[in-house]
Amino acid sequence: MRYAGLDDFLKQGTQALQKGPVALIFCEDETEIDSTLRHHLDCGFRAVVSFMPDSFALAEDVAERIHRVPYDTLATEDAIRAINRVIAAAPGIWMYYGFNAEYLFYPFCEHRSIGEMLAFHTEERRDAMLCYVIDLYASDLWQHPNAVSLDEAWLDKTGYYALARKDAKTGHPKERQLDFYGGLRWRFEEHIPPARRKIDRIGLFKSAPGLVLCADHTFNQAEYNTFSCQWHHNLTAAICSFRTAKALKRNPGSTFGIDSFRWHNSARFQWHSGQLLDLGLMEPGQWF
Repeated sequence: MRYAGLDDFLKQGTQALQKGPVALIFCEDETEIDSTLRHHLDCGFRAVVSFMPDSFALAEDVAERIHRVPYDTLATEDAIRAINRVIAAAPGIWMYYGFNAEYLFYPFCEHRSIGEMLAFHTEERRDAMLCYVIDLYASDLWQHPNAVSLDEAWLDKTGYYALARKDAKTGHPKERQLDFYGGLRWRFEEHIPPARRKIDRIGLFKSAPGLVLCADHTFNQAEYNTFSCQWHHNLTAAICSFRTAKALKRNPGSTFGIDSFRWHNSARFQWHSGQLLDLGLMEPGQWF
C-alpha cells in the first residue's frame, strides 16, 4: 500500500501498526532496496514499512506486500524523527528499524520466525534487544565500486571489543551497558566521526508511551539500553550491513585511500545465522 507521506501513513495505516512485529526500513539510496525488503518479509514481520523518496524504484512483487511511505531519508536525524512518531502512534508493539542494504539475522532465523523469537524474549521480561551492526563489504571494489555485492560479501571475523559506557554526570559505568566497536568503523576510524564509531544498536524494541529514540541509537529509558537482564544472558541479534562500506566509498575523503576492505581477518559471509553464532557476533541466550 502506498501513502501520501508520514502523516497520511499514521492516519490511514493504523492496520499495519495494530500488532507487531513491524519492520521500519529507511532507504537512503536505491542500493538493494528489493532484497532488503524481501529479507525482512521472509523473517515473518507482520508489516514492513519502507520510507523512501518517490523517485526510488521498487519491484512489483515487493511493492504489493509492503507499506510505502514517501520520505526524505538522507539524514539520520530524519529517520529517528520518523521512528519516534511511529512509536508515539503505536505503543505496545515490537518494532525493528534498519536501512536499505542491511539484513537482520537472529539465532536460528532460518527456521524460526521473528515473532517466535520475540515471544520468547518477551517471556524473559525484556522489552528491547541489543543488535550488533556487522559490516559487510564486497570482495572486489573495482568490480563493485559501491562496495556492495550479495554474492561476494565478506565480513570481519575478529577485531570486536566493548568498553564501559560511562554516565555523563557521575563518570561511573552504567549498569549492564557497554559501547561496542569493530568492523570497518574500527579499521578505518580516521574517516569516521567519533560519535558514529559504535556498532551497537537497539534495533528491536517494544514501543511504549514516552519512549524516545535518541540520535546515538539509544533510548531515553535506561533498561532498553542494557545488553541483558540481571539474572542471565539474553538473546542478541546482528544487523549485517553494507551501509558503512557504501559510505566510505561514496565519501570523497576516504574513497581514494581504500583499494580493498579485505584483510587477513576477513571471512566470506555465508548468509546464515550459524556463522554469526560461531563467531560470537550474536548470543542465543536461553533460547535453543
